[in-house]
Amino acid sequence: MTLQEVQQRVDDYIGQFKEGYFSPMTLIVRLSEELGELAREVNHEYGEKPKKSTEPEGSIAMELGDMLFVLTCLANRLNIDLDASFNAVMEKFETRDKDRWTRIYPNTSTP
Repeated sequence: MTLQEVQQRVDDYIGQFKEGYFSPMTLIVRLSEELGELAREVNHEYGEKPKKSTEPEGSIAMELGDMLFVLTCLANRLNIDLDASFNAVMEKFETRDKDRWTRIYPNTSTP
């Protein structure tokens, strides 16, 4: 599924409801909430804070999915094409940071 298809699927889902998309500020708050939930799961899995026996099982993958959904809602609400945004960001990293890290395959820009 492309990012454009993801955006369309989210738009189709949200379009079923009279309320539509939340405001950008509400979506940022929701994104922050989802980030906190992701951080909690990562901390339980890889950090020094194990889960209590009374806490339900969580999923890093599901929390990432929640973040992707809310991020897509924000992009749709602001009429931002995530395919174009992602391509622009990758171009930035591939040029600005091309020599920043130690390559696995020296003297090449890609493996």
